[in-house]
Amino acid sequence: MTATQESRTSERPAEQPTTLPRYDEDAPPPLPRASLGKPSPDERFAHIGSWVAGLALAWLVTQKLLPLAGLPWLLIGWFVFGTLVTAVTAAMSGGMIEVKDRVASSVISGAALVVGAAVVSTVIFVGIRGWEPVTHLNFFTSDMSGVGPKDGFEKGGILHAIIGSGIELGIALVITLPLGIGTAVFMTEVGGSFARIVRTVVEAMTALPSIVAGLFIYSVLIVALGFPRSGLAAALAIAVMMLPIIARAADVVLRVVPGGLREASLALGASRWRTVWHVVLPTARPGLATAVILGVARGVGETSPVLLTSGAAAFTVAGPTDGVMNSLPLFIYANVRSGEPQAIARAFGAAFVLLALVLVLFVIARLLARPNRVSR
Repeated sequence: MTATQESRTSERPAEQPTTLPRYDEDAPPPLPRASLGKPSPDERFAHIGSWVAGLALAWLVTQKLLPLAGLPWLLIGWFVFGTLVTAVTAAMSGGMIEVKDRVASSVISGAALVVGAAVVSTVIFVGIRGWEPVTHLNFFTSDMSGVGPKDGFEKGGILHAIIGSGIELGIALVITLPLGIGTAVFMTEVGGSFARIVRTVVEAMTALPSIVAGLFIYSVLIVALGFPRSGLAAALAIAVMMLPIIARAADVVLRVVPGGLREASLALGASRWRTVWHVVLPTARPGLATAVILGVARGVGETSPVLLTSGAAAFTVAGPTDGVMNSLPLFIYANVRSGEPQAIARAFGAAFVLLALVLVLFVIARLLARPNRVSR
C-alpha cells in the first residue's frame, strides 16, 4: 500500500450507526389532511355568497328596474348575475385560470339543471294529466275493442298497444343488436378504406328522418314485394332507425378501450377475434349497454314509420304477421287527434306508461351491463 492510499483511508469518516425512528407517545394526534380539490370554508362561503348576491341583483334588475316581471326572467337574471359575481370573486382570490374554471363550472351546472328540470317537469306533467286512467286496472288488461272516444275510463285499455310495442321493439332489437355492435367492431378493430366508408354512411344515417325510414320499408316491402301491413314491417322500419344509433354509439365506446389491453392479449398469443370477444367487448360492456339504450329510446317512440307500415288497430294482435298492429306511440297519436277529453286523457296515460317502460328497460340494461364483482 502506498502513502497516498494510506492517506485516503485515514480520511474516510467513521460509519454512523443506523437509528430507527421512535413513536412519541406525548405528541398531539396528526391533523386530518383535506382531500385534494375540496373547497375550504372560505371558498364555500364565497361561492354561496356570490349566488346569493346574484339573486339579489337579479331581483333588483328584473323586478324593480326593468319591466321583466315573472319567475322566468328572475331565474335567467339569477344565472347571469350569479355567474358574473362568481367570476369577480374568483378574480379577487385567484388568477384568470380560476375565473375560467368558476365560469365553466357555473355554465355546466346551469345546463345540467335546465336538462334535469325539463325531464322532471315532463314526467310530472304527463303523470298529472294521465293519472286518472292509469288508476283503473282495465287500462292495462283490456284493449279498445268496441270502446268509443267518449266512453269512461271503466272501459277499454292499452293492452293491445303494449303488446304491439313489445313485439315490434323485440324484433327490432334482435335485428339491430348483432348488426350494430358487429358494425362497430368492424369499424374499430378491422379498419381500412371500406371501414371509413361504412363510418361515413352510419354517421349520415344517424340524422335520417323517421318518415324516410317508414317510406323505405313501405315502398320496398309493402308496395314492391306485396307484403301486408303488419307488426313485422313496423319492426323493420324501427330497426332502420335504431341501427345507426347503436352502431355509432358502440363505435365511440370501443374506441375508448385502451390499446394496451389489446396488445397484452395479442402478446399472450390470443388471436384478434378472441381478443375482441374476451377483452374488448367485456371491457366496453357498460358503454355498449348505453348504446343499446339510446337505440331503444329512439325506436320505442317512433310514430310515423309505424303509421305507414303497420297501421292502427283497436284490438289485440299477437302475431307480427297477422295484420295491422297498434303500438303505444301510435295509440297516443290517434287519441290526441280525436279532440275528446276522455281520449286525450287516455293518451296521456299511455304516454306515462311509455315513460315507465323506457325507465324499466334502462334499469334492466344497466343491471345487465354492470361489471362482475371479483370475489375475495
